[in-house]
Amino acid sequence: MVRKWAGRAVLLYILFVAVMYWYIFYGADTSIPQALRGTAADPATFLNARELKLSEEYSGLRNFLFFVSTPYEWLLYFFVLLFGFSKAFEKSALGTSKWKVIQTGIYLFWLSLVSYLALFPISFIGYRMSKSYHISTQNFTSWMKDEVIDFWVNFGMMFIIVSVLYWLMKKSVKKWWLYAWLLSIPFSLFLMFLQPVLIDPLYNEFYPLKNKELETEILALAAQAEIPAEHVYEVNMAEKTNALNAYVTGIGSNSRIVLWDTILNKLEEDEILFIMAHEMAHYVEKHIYIGIAGYLGMTLVGLWLTSKIMNYFIRRWGHMLKIHSVDSISSLPLFLLITAVLLFASSPLSNYVSRYQETRADRYAIEMTGDKESAITTFQELTRAGLSQVNPPLLVKWLRYSHPTMLERISTVENDDTKDY
Repeated sequence: MVRKWAGRAVLLYILFVAVMYWYIFYGADTSIPQALRGTAADPATFLNARELKLSEEYSGLRNFLFFVSTPYEWLLYFFVLLFGFSKAFEKSALGTSKWKVIQTGIYLFWLSLVSYLALFPISFIGYRMSKSYHISTQNFTSWMKDEVIDFWVNFGMMFIIVSVLYWLMKKSVKKWWLYAWLLSIPFSLFLMFLQPVLIDPLYNEFYPLKNKELETEILALAAQAEIPAEHVYEVNMAEKTNALNAYVTGIGSNSRIVLWDTILNKLEEDEILFIMAHEMAHYVEKHIYIGIAGYLGMTLVGLWLTSKIMNYFIRRWGHMLKIHSVDSISSLPLFLLITAVLLFASSPLSNYVSRYQETRADRYAIEMTGDKESAITTFQELTRAGLSQVNPPLLVKWLRYSHPTMLERISTVENDDTKDY
């Protein structure tokens, strides 16, 4: 029976990968609409032939890798259950200590280690691919350092979450999902508060913006937007990537305006001010808090569905999966599998909301700066630096794009008839 289910899972995975390969490289239409050819949104007007070729290649490979890795992770959790690895991890933990918290830590360490090793080849392929297309500038030692930090940060976070989650399951088999959701509210806010000052500096060095004239102009925009910022930070990303980014992070007194140094190296001042105005728009329009509310709402629904699905699976296939009850720590891979699938299924909705917010932020930035030309050249440079596909396949857009496509962003600005922002 185990071999039969394993064979079916592998066959289904191979079929999915084959379909996505055909769709991304042959089936999807990524051509520029006739009405937009020759406009500022047409990549042929701002990328040379080599850049055009590389952007199509790199985007296609990156999208395909996403559709390979996502169900591969689901397959991993399924096999950990099906072949009894989860049960073995549980026995190892139970035999090592009588303390529940230590048992949880030991089990989670083995599961995290196996998951990391199984997923490492895909992560390495992604790293090598970005290096070969000159997106990443990071050497292997630095990349591995970030990987190790990732492992332990994720382990620490999961240890806290899993310890509390399975304690709640022990206390209330029927209502654990509700209590878990209630506790997730202060925990999520606490993490957002700590992220800029505790977690982010583990990966990169942050320091006040060196260009004080530019900082003054950015802070003037922040004051106009009524953002209580006293400093603008830059982060040394040039040693890791050629991509461009900026963001406003944190909540409350830990809010920060952050610029990657790659932006400072590659963009003109007017383009930088447009990007900062865009990021400030998220603060002004309360997108951070709307995002938190949306996340908490989806978490509530997700935990409720996970509870129902876990109970059903254990009742019907618990013996095959070696799980005797929901509150057994060996059920964790099932929990992770279900939540990963639900997150993937909900991504079209969350991405749609995010794209709407990004469109609003673009509009706000143009109104604040009064500079449509800088908006267009910024989008064009972002495309060039990241070798982004201007018009990606529709399915890729639904499942991956939290921002509007560059075709949409540039054409929206170019076709806006408003004369005076």
